[in-house]
Amino acid sequence: MVIKRTALALTATLAVSGAHQQTALADETEWSGFVEQATHYRDDIGLSKFRTLGQLEGLKFIGNVGPFSNVSVNGVLRVSYDQVHRLNSKDYGDEAGGQAFVNSYGLANIGAPTSIPANGSGLGPAGGLAVGNFAVINILGPRVEEIVGAPPGAVSGPLGANTFLDGYINNPNEGMITLGDHLRPHGAGVAFGVPVRPCDVDSRGCIKDYMDFDENELASPEIYSDRLDWLRELYVDATLLGQGDNEINFRLGKQQVIWGRTDLFRVLDIINPVDFSRNNIYDELEDIRIPMWMLTTDFRFGPTGVFDDLNAQIVWNFDQFRPNNLGQCGTPNVILDAGCFFRGMKNLWDNGGTVANFAPFDPADPSKGLLATNFGPNTIGIRNVNLPEWSLSNTQLGIKFEGVYGDLGWSINAMTYRSQLPSLRAGGMEVVNPFVGGPAQTWDHLIAFDVYFPRINMFGGSVDYYSQSIDTVFRVEAAYTQGEEFANTLREELYSESDVFRFVIGADKNVFFRPLNNRRAFLLSAQLFGQHLVDHEIEQATLGKVGMPDWETNFIGTFLIKGWWLADRLSPQLIMAYDFRAGAFVAEPSIDWLISDNWQVIFKANIKTGGEDEVFDDCRLCNPFGPFTTSIPPLPEHGNGTVSGSAGLGGFEPLGRFRSGPIGMAAKEDELQLIVRYRF
Repeated sequence: MVIKRTALALTATLAVSGAHQQTALADETEWSGFVEQATHYRDDIGLSKFRTLGQLEGLKFIGNVGPFSNVSVNGVLRVSYDQVHRLNSKDYGDEAGGQAFVNSYGLANIGAPTSIPANGSGLGPAGGLAVGNFAVINILGPRVEEIVGAPPGAVSGPLGANTFLDGYINNPNEGMITLGDHLRPHGAGVAFGVPVRPCDVDSRGCIKDYMDFDENELASPEIYSDRLDWLRELYVDATLLGQGDNEINFRLGKQQVIWGRTDLFRVLDIINPVDFSRNNIYDELEDIRIPMWMLTTDFRFGPTGVFDDLNAQIVWNFDQFRPNNLGQCGTPNVILDAGCFFRGMKNLWDNGGTVANFAPFDPADPSKGLLATNFGPNTIGIRNVNLPEWSLSNTQLGIKFEGVYGDLGWSINAMTYRSQLPSLRAGGMEVVNPFVGGPAQTWDHLIAFDVYFPRINMFGGSVDYYSQSIDTVFRVEAAYTQGEEFANTLREELYSESDVFRFVIGADKNVFFRPLNNRRAFLLSAQLFGQHLVDHEIEQATLGKVGMPDWETNFIGTFLIKGWWLADRLSPQLIMAYDFRAGAFVAEPSIDWLISDNWQVIFKANIKTGGEDEVFDDCRLCNPFGPFTTSIPPLPEHGNGTVSGSAGLGGFEPLGRFRSGPIGMAAKEDELQLIVRYRF
């Protein structure tokens, strides 16, 4: 807040001083803006957005202020109100969720508990089941999902109920979903109950200052933000003239700094965090970047002996750190379903819960025994989220050199910043063994995490080339990062660092399709994104792959075609993207009709197909609590039954989602979208 007040004071000072000091007042102010109504309808859900949004943009030319010229003040105000949480309260409001249910695949538990001890009861009902009892209850039965018409909480197996247990004092079985069940049946994977109602209705699993939005904050995130999000941008531009063609341009205030030139996915464009809760990855980056308080300084050198133009830019992001908004569970847009995983894991740590299919009876043949397991509070889950406090060392600094040589433009970029994506670090937490009790101690491979946002160093560059002979622009961006952290079940702390190489190759071309429009060319744009984890770790264990769930190398291709009719007032467009490793495809056709200079109507469809449920080691066989979480008999990874380490038994949840990617994880989110906008 100190930094923000300082920036506001400097902005006001420049503006006021300019009014008094300019020699030739350019008394000119420009205003523009729009009001829009966006309505989204989702397959199998119904209404998923009913948002009214208003944006006001202002530009005040001031003129000369002392040694500065071209001084101006620029501002953007944005407010919105989404009524979906009230109009569709059964899915996204105070009536969302119900009773969660989890089951043991092929193995029925006997009885139902009334309360759960402080540290959990281990396997089965309250009081636990001794290892010697496994053979007694090894009775095969259908999964809940295989019982036609079975309601949540139905009996799984012939001997009794094996549902989400409602005996946790602070964790009643209400207002819940089962992790991933809104996307697909959880089957034989790990699953647990996740609260989904707004945090003022149900505070379970809400993470302070990270994922803790109440209904007002969800409905109107700008107005109720403690980061002044209604003030979308406010900055001062000024130019300091040098000798000849040289000049220095300053921009101070809340702003977006754009380094990349890509759509959907970012390579160099990493300065501002992104709000994925608006519309996942499908909104324009300009609309979902989160502006930050920054100082940018551009050095314009003009033509040199070699280059037609040469510039340098220094970016200092002095704002308090802010991560990407991944969405909160219980809202329409939760990228990679991360918000649900985080909320469910936080609830497990704070209040305890039942985890489906966790403890193996016979992991060599999973159909013969996967038992639900009861965990008390402070045993597994997410303990803390460590958002970096403001300090000079936590600010972010970047530098870019760029130039033009004939038809070729280039840039060299470098930045040190905090990761905008969370990293889950296990290890160092003392917990009580839920099976036998006793003193608290640390455990290797324990599924209990603190969340961090590590510092990352990025080096990269870009090249743009215009080929006159074929009238095509070719684009290449590349970035190499150090310090990123990824889930890794090979490591005792369940994460590791890896350098990452990312790139995008793109081409843009205007092409005439004479039968469709003989006066206006269509725009064709193709991109290929690539990502390679340099320090990727993966091994074949007894029962499957162990290590990093992220693909070592993956590619995503995008294609856009856009046309124009009626003097450019009617513009159809088709955007497609394909994730090669996940096999997931999305298409977004749209029609943009500019009815008049003021009124605009946009109709879109967002359709996803393909993509198979990817499975990966879920650490059920990491065996932190040997011999209770080991195989029977012990597999080689577990030695005598007390050694920790994963044997590779996997499911879709929770790590398979990294292999499905953002497109595959949104397979159940097909939508129709209507946007009506009035410009002024």
